[in-house]
Amino acid sequence: MRTRERNSTEQNTGKQHIYTAIKALIFALTAAGLFYLMEFYEHNPFVEVRQQAQWFNIVLFELFGWGLFCLFGSGRVALRVLAAVAMVFGLLNHYVVVFRSNPLVPWDFLSYRTAISVMDNYNYTPTVRVVVVTLIFLGIIGFLQFFHFKWKARIYWRMIPLAAVCVGVYWFAGALQDEKFQTRHYLYPFLFTPAYMTQVNGMAVTFTMNMAYIQVDKPDGYSRQKAEQILEAYADEPDGEEESDYPNIIVIMDEAFSDLAVLGDLETSEDYMPFVHSLQQGAENTITGYLNVSVCGGNTANSEFEFLTGNTMAYLPAGSVPYQQYIKSKMPSLAGYLKELGYVTYAMHPYNAGGWDRDTVYPLLGFDESYFLPDYRQITYLRKYVSDASDFDNLIWVYENKPQGQPAFIFNVTMQNHGGYTDTYENFESDVKALSADSAALDQYLSLVKRTDTAFEQLLNYFDAQDEKTVVLFFGDHQPSNAVAKYVQGEDTQNELRYEVPYVIWANYDISEESGADTSANYLAAQVLKAAGVPTSAYHNFLLELEEYYPIYSAVRTECSRESEELLSDYRILQYYLLFDYGR
Repeated sequence: MRTRERNSTEQNTGKQHIYTAIKALIFALTAAGLFYLMEFYEHNPFVEVRQQAQWFNIVLFELFGWGLFCLFGSGRVALRVLAAVAMVFGLLNHYVVVFRSNPLVPWDFLSYRTAISVMDNYNYTPTVRVVVVTLIFLGIIGFLQFFHFKWKARIYWRMIPLAAVCVGVYWFAGALQDEKFQTRHYLYPFLFTPAYMTQVNGMAVTFTMNMAYIQVDKPDGYSRQKAEQILEAYADEPDGEEESDYPNIIVIMDEAFSDLAVLGDLETSEDYMPFVHSLQQGAENTITGYLNVSVCGGNTANSEFEFLTGNTMAYLPAGSVPYQQYIKSKMPSLAGYLKELGYVTYAMHPYNAGGWDRDTVYPLLGFDESYFLPDYRQITYLRKYVSDASDFDNLIWVYENKPQGQPAFIFNVTMQNHGGYTDTYENFESDVKALSADSAALDQYLSLVKRTDTAFEQLLNYFDAQDEKTVVLFFGDHQPSNAVAKYVQGEDTQNELRYEVPYVIWANYDISEESGADTSANYLAAQVLKAAGVPTSAYHNFLLELEEYYPIYSAVRTECSRESEELLSDYRILQYYLLFDYGR
């Protein structure tokens, strides 16, 4: 009898082990399947994600899945949490790609306040693919109700394997971030094409690889002493004469202002920027051209960063936002430099102060005063944003109330043309029609640009009538997202053209005229000072020399007239010094 009972017990134990093994296999297969399902939000991972990268993504999902199992002691809970995270991550990535053209990166989570503040202005209508994938995710989460796979050990016993899983995650993440490992296993490592990087590596692997770039390494040959020596070599000798007649410098970085005709054929019912186009024909006391920026469809703060500091996003991780990641103490900028020359410095933005952490960053860059939406007077709205005409009226008010006899530097970032462009509004109707494409979104965008063009003309008319010498710089921060640009961009359009925006330097006194003077955002401040006849700093002098060798230098595009590896090396050293080591 006892032998029979013992055999029965052993059989039951054996069956339990088999059932446990089957459940563990189901758990592992489900975790792997969640990776593929998440990728299907954007593409077919079986076709586009490289084979070894697929395995690495699965490893990450397995590590996190089994880690959650150790934490909760329940396969049902662990897989539900993993599925929910994968679904939310996939949806976030999808809409970031739609609105910004580039995928989700680790430092985007530092921008949550900015994202929340503008999220109600976009169209979130899901595609059929998004609906189907989301329903499958929800179906899996619901079906897991019938999955009974538990580990009944006390939690402190489960912490031992959980610690081992954490070590595994740390080790594997380090391997994915190692250049030799990436090369050996055909992982695509180039951050300047983040969309393709995510496409062939998969979201989880790419996100993990990008985690290595939250911090920026020192460039080869860097030392604080060397950086200071480089700057000293470009410092101008004082001539003993003090110039007190500096002009006012007004800078307008206009939200999403661009000329989409650079992308391809664009026929419209009327000219959508007649005034800017007229200035580009060689207007008196005017310099015009196309500005190459490092962002497209979003990340406005990076265009600000490049212009105000002279630094380039080419030396920083793709998708990073220096305002939020790196600027934690006072650092040199155009505002701080002009303040040293006796300017009073103002920053203006008709929206939330916390967007891109501007309320924290602007004082660190040397602005005396900052004006945000609550500080604006007698505002009018166009769609949901303060109109450029109203914004420019407030700029004039700031100018008229500056200290008497003191030159002003006013840096104004507008909001009128911010995306999206699909909703209808009682206070706005499109008056420019695209004849080459049937798109209400494109019509709305072009009509907004036309309103900006008109407001800009009125602003220059105002300053043209002023006695004080004044220079006005006007440029767009980036082009709109693909949701608009796709109607103009042809199959043969070079991708770098998606990063071109018009710029205008205008003065109410005699300056040298020039048209077709294409450049990049990191050089623009130095060019404005040079055009205005204002002395340039050592760093500006360096940038002006670098421009002679590399007329365009951005995270997306480099044009070289003659090579100088020494200058590029010096640029890296100076940027690291000014951004991470200055004043420390």
